[in-house]
Amino acid sequence: MAPIQYIVEGGHRLSGSIEPSGNKNSALPIIAAALLTEHPVTLQNVPRIRDTETLVELIRSVGASAEWRERNTLVIHAKSIRAADLDPELCVRIRASILLAGPLLARCGEVMLPPPGGDVIGRRRLDTHVLALEQLGAKVTATDRLEFRAPKLTGADVFLDEPSVTATENALVAAVAADGVTYLRNAASEPHVQDLANFLVALGAKIEGIGTNTMIVHGQATLGSATYAIQPDHIEVGSLIGLAAVTRSPLRIVRAGVEHLRSIRMGFERLGIVCRVEGDDLIVPSNQTLKIQDDFGGHVPKLEDQPWPAFPADLMSIAIVTATQCEGVILMFEKMFESRMFFVDKLIAMGARIVLCDPHRAIIAGPSRLRGASMISPDIRAGMAMLLAAVCAEGTSTINNADQIERGYERIDERLNALGARIKRVPERKS
Repeated sequence: MAPIQYIVEGGHRLSGSIEPSGNKNSALPIIAAALLTEHPVTLQNVPRIRDTETLVELIRSVGASAEWRERNTLVIHAKSIRAADLDPELCVRIRASILLAGPLLARCGEVMLPPPGGDVIGRRRLDTHVLALEQLGAKVTATDRLEFRAPKLTGADVFLDEPSVTATENALVAAVAADGVTYLRNAASEPHVQDLANFLVALGAKIEGIGTNTMIVHGQATLGSATYAIQPDHIEVGSLIGLAAVTRSPLRIVRAGVEHLRSIRMGFERLGIVCRVEGDDLIVPSNQTLKIQDDFGGHVPKLEDQPWPAFPADLMSIAIVTATQCEGVILMFEKMFESRMFFVDKLIAMGARIVLCDPHRAIIAGPSRLRGASMISPDIRAGMAMLLAAVCAEGTSTINNADQIERGYERIDERLNALGARIKRVPERKS
């Protein structure tokens, strides 16, 4: 596949309405969990991005049928599946390949997984997956691949050593198929974990405590078919709030899933960006103060990410770019990944005033006038942050490795151009 490049002419104001895609971090575990049932599953509002396409290829490789109906509707039927060796080339493309461990263990009693890939944003440990599945009865062997075996899964009282999203999802799926009751403690509770749990309930699972850090799963439920709509992507909504702010543009984000936006809105309010709710739409007015709010007593404020329901790690890159256009000084503290901030040198080259204190902390002083530059997207979220910087900068920017952006944001160039942005994709899309 030819590498993708975005050529961005900055400095244009945007306006109009945009609807966020379905949550990629919901779609991936839900597609994997569709292997739990022998009956057909219809998934609506599935983002048609490289990561979902890759996972669809992977589930087909173990015998499931998966067919796209309309652009964002996916029908999966895992009537009979086998624990085949998964294609290492497909697995290395996405970290979500690890999500096949739970459903394949449940259906086949074994699974061999090559090392999963994904964004290079620091070490992303698999220990929590292993510990959780071992407590549910799996034996795990690590060589050049991970081998999971469990002739029978049994409910257990499982305490996760960290509230890992994907480990929670793997344990949740395995627990639905396990014999007996599972208590899943210190569980992640992000909107996409809730989405997966609600999908499993739609199939017939019995789960208590959805949205909390302790879920109780009554295992060996009889699972049937279901039609289920993926919830909107709150990270994309946050990206669009940042986009509206840095371009000083009025935007209406339609069907934004406002019930999951409290911590995100609070984080942007610290940067002087206030949104208005109308039904399930989020309005970002153009007359923002863009003035960073000092802490009580005039102290330098801090915006930090933490597990849900706090400000999400996936929006720290967006918040950093947004802060470059705001008046004042703020400390950004990225606690969860040690390489997430290593794109700020590109912002500094564009004219941003940023001090990178260490791999986890940066001080941003704004506002600064950004100039167009040539950049390379290192991961999905940093790539989207670079796109925001390019859209608000003076002059033309080139973003290489834009494939990374398209792993998480569906047709983002077309959708932003419809609002007034000027983004040229090279090569052009065929359809």
